[in-house]
Amino acid sequence: MTQSVSPLGLPIGDRVVDWTPPQPPSRASLDGRYCRLEPVDPKRHGSDLYQANATDTEGRIWTYLPYGPFATLADYQEWLESVSRPQDPLFHAIVDLDSGRAVGVASYLRIQPGHGSIEVGHINFAPPLQRKPAATEAMYLLMKRAFEAGYRRYEWKCDALNQRSRAAAQRLGLSFEGIFRQATVYKGRNRDTAWYAAIDSEWPALSQAFEHWLNPANFSADGQQRVRLSELTSRILVARG
Repeated sequence: MTQSVSPLGLPIGDRVVDWTPPQPPSRASLDGRYCRLEPVDPKRHGSDLYQANATDTEGRIWTYLPYGPFATLADYQEWLESVSRPQDPLFHAIVDLDSGRAVGVASYLRIQPGHGSIEVGHINFAPPLQRKPAATEAMYLLMKRAFEAGYRRYEWKCDALNQRSRAAAQRLGLSFEGIFRQATVYKGRNRDTAWYAAIDSEWPALSQAFEHWLNPANFSADGQQRVRLSELTSRILVARG
C-alpha cells in the first residue's frame, strides 16, 4: 500500500492495491487435529450441544450471550433452527474428534466482503470443550479460513465486563481497539462493548504461533502445555486492554 495525499494536501488513507474482495465464507466443514467445525445442523448437533451445555449446571456460559439458557431440548432445538438458516451469522458446531460429539458453537457475523471485514462471535464453549486444545483449534480454523479467503480484518467483540472473553481475544492474538459505551441492550442490561481485531499483515506470525502451540510436541504426556499460546502471540499485539 502507498500513502496518499488529497489534491488539497490532506492526508488520506493508504491506497489498497493488489486486493480483490473475497467471497462470503464457505459452508464446507473445517477439519483439524482435535476438532471439526460443521455448519450447525439442529437434527445432527442439537441433542449433543444441549447435553454438553447442561453440564454447566449454574448456567455461567449464558451470562454474556443475548439468549439462553434453554429450559428444554425442544426450546434449544427451536433456537438452533432459527440460527442454522442465515448466512450471516453463519453458525458452526464444534465437534470434538475424540468423542465425536458437538460440544460448542461459534459463528462468523458482520460479514462484509466489500470491506474485507469479518467478525467471530456467538462463541459458546460447553464445559467439555473449555480449556482444551480443540477450543483453541476451533478459533484458529475460523481465523485461518477468513484470512486465506482474502479478508483483511478479523474482529472480536464482547461485553466489556466479560473479562474471560477479553483475555481470550488477546491470547488468540487480537489487539484491543477500544470500548464503545452503551453500545447495546441485551437481557434488559446495558452493554459497553470491547473491540479486538487482527489484520491480514499479522496473520503469518499468528498462524505460526497457532501451529507451534497446537503441535502435539507442545504437550506433555499428561496433556500439559509446554509453551503457552499467550507467550507466542503477545509480541504480535499492538495494544492491550
